[in-house]
Amino acid sequence: MTTHGRLSGSPDATRAVDWEQRIDFPRLRRDRLERAKAALEASDLGALLLFDPNNIRYVTSTHIGEWARDKNARFALLPRGADPILWDFGSAARHHQLFAPWLPPENFRAGVAPMRGAMPVETGIPDRLGARIAHELREHGVAGEPLGVDMADLVTIEALQRARVHVTDGSRVMLEARKIKTAQEIALLDQSAGLVDAVYEEIYRMLRPGIYEHEIVARAHQLLFEMGSELVEAVNAVSGDRCNPHPHVFSDRLLRPGDQAFFDIIHSFMGYRTCYYRTFNVGGVSTSQLDAYKRCREWLDAAIGFPDEETCFGLQFGHGIGVGLYEPPMISRVHSLDHPVEIEEGMVFALETYCAATDGRSAARIEEEVVVTADGCEVITRFPAEELLVAGRIYVRGADLVRDDDAGRDGMAGAVAASAVLGDGDGA
Repeated sequence: MTTHGRLSGSPDATRAVDWEQRIDFPRLRRDRLERAKAALEASDLGALLLFDPNNIRYVTSTHIGEWARDKNARFALLPRGADPILWDFGSAARHHQLFAPWLPPENFRAGVAPMRGAMPVETGIPDRLGARIAHELREHGVAGEPLGVDMADLVTIEALQRARVHVTDGSRVMLEARKIKTAQEIALLDQSAGLVDAVYEEIYRMLRPGIYEHEIVARAHQLLFEMGSELVEAVNAVSGDRCNPHPHVFSDRLLRPGDQAFFDIIHSFMGYRTCYYRTFNVGGVSTSQLDAYKRCREWLDAAIGFPDEETCFGLQFGHGIGVGLYEPPMISRVHSLDHPVEIEEGMVFALETYCAATDGRSAARIEEEVVVTADGCEVITRFPAEELLVAGRIYVRGADLVRDDDAGRDGMAGAVAASAVLGDGDGA
C-alpha cells in the first residue's frame, strides 16, 4: 500500500477544506481505476463486463442508488488499455456526462439490459446487448480474447454466446484489484466503522427490559442515515433464547432481564462497508454468559475457530471488506490450512467469532475490523469489547439496603448512596 500523507481522523473527513488534508476523492477514483486496469492487464482476459454495482462503482465512480442493486440494469465494459464504458439506466447517463468529468462524456451511454430475464429474448434486448459488446470488443482490438463477466443472468450469457463472444469468469480479476486498499479507501472504511461506534453507544443506552429487537433495529437505521450512511444492509438483533443457534435475522422478541443480546451492523458509507458485531447483557449476567463471552474474546484474539469447521463457517472466520462485504482475503479453517493466503499490507478484513453458552440458550458474538499495516494490525472498530458490558438497570438486592443498627445514620446513608449509583444507572 502506498500512502500519501496522513489523512485527517476528523468525523468530517469527507468534507473538503483548504486548511487540512482530508479524503482526496479524485485520487480515490484514479487509484481504483488504475488498480482495475492493472489487474486486467495481468490476466488472460481482453475485457471485463461488469454488472455488480460494487465493481461498476469501483471502476466508474458512479452510483444511482441502492434500489438498482438487484436489477442488473446497468453494465460497464472495461477493455484492456482503455477507459470503461457505462451503459446506464435512462437519464442517469446524461447526469454522469454533466457531473462525472473523470471519464469522457461519450463513455456514458443510455442502455437497456435484460434485467435478470425481465426483458426476455423475444424483446430483442438481450441480443442488442450482445451485439453492442461484440462491437466494442472489435473496436478495441480484443474481439478474439476472453470476456470476463462478474455476474449476469443466463439470458445475458446466452446472448453474448450468440454474438460469438467467449465468456468466462471476470470476478477473480476485480477481486484481485480490490484486495489491497488505498489510503483513501482505508480512511473511508475507518469512518464507516466510526458511524457504527456511535450506533453501539446508542444501543447500549437503549437496552433494558421491555425493548423489542425491532425497536433497536429501527433506531440503528435512523441514526446511521442521520450520520450519512447510504445503505443499511442489515442490523441483526438477536437476544435471549434466539442466540443459540444463531438465526442471522432480527425479530419482534421482547428483551427481558438477564438476556444476552448480540448485534451485527452492516452498512455502507460512500460505498465502503462494515461488518461489526457486539454482545451485551440486559440488566444482569450469569456465569455461563460471562464464560461464553470470555472464550469468544479469546478465540477472536487468537484467531482460531471451532473444531467442526463447516458448521461454524460464517461464525468463526475472517473476510476482506471494502466496497463489498466479502472480499479477499477469506480466512477459514475450512480451506485456509490447505490453501493459505498471504496477509499483505493494505488489506482490510473483519474477524468474527461466536461461542454458545453452557446454559443452552445464550451466546456471545464479537467482530473486529483490522487494517494490515507495515507494523502489524490496526483495529478500526472502537466500541469497547474487551469485556462483556451489562446494559439497562442494574438491580440491587434488598439486603444491601438494610440498615446496620451499629452503623447508624451514616451506614444507611452509604447504602442509599450506593443504591443510587447501582440501582438507576441508565446503562452505566
